[in-house]
Amino acid sequence: VQLQASGGGSVQAGGSLRLSCAASGSIFSINAMGWYRQAAGKQRELVATITSDGSTNYADSVKGRFTISRDNAKNMAYLQMNNLKPEDTAVYYCILAPDYSDYEYGSWGQGTLVTVSS
Repeated sequence: VQLQASGGGSVQAGGSLRLSCAASGSIFSINAMGWYRQAAGKQRELVATITSDGSTNYADSVKGRFTISRDNAKNMAYLQMNNLKPEDTAVYYCILAPDYSDYEYGSWGQGTLVTVSS
């Protein structure tokens, strides 16, 4: 499977961005999708996940601000990011993995950079 993330960019604090992840292959609908991020000098963080049946989970740091969704017909996953903060600055990676597995060991796309200025 191949994953292609897009939608990163530079915004001011309080702004919004929508990340997209396009997945190739026929296994998309039976797997979870998720987003990790890694800021410079910091550990990788699992930001949000959505299982094949639509159950979502979020890191405490983004709850209420970020929304993950998926469109199985299009093999797409999305991360809507609202009320962005400078601490959200990071490279964001989309992943695909079996539901409730160790997502870090799933398939990874290339990163897309999000920069939030104060």
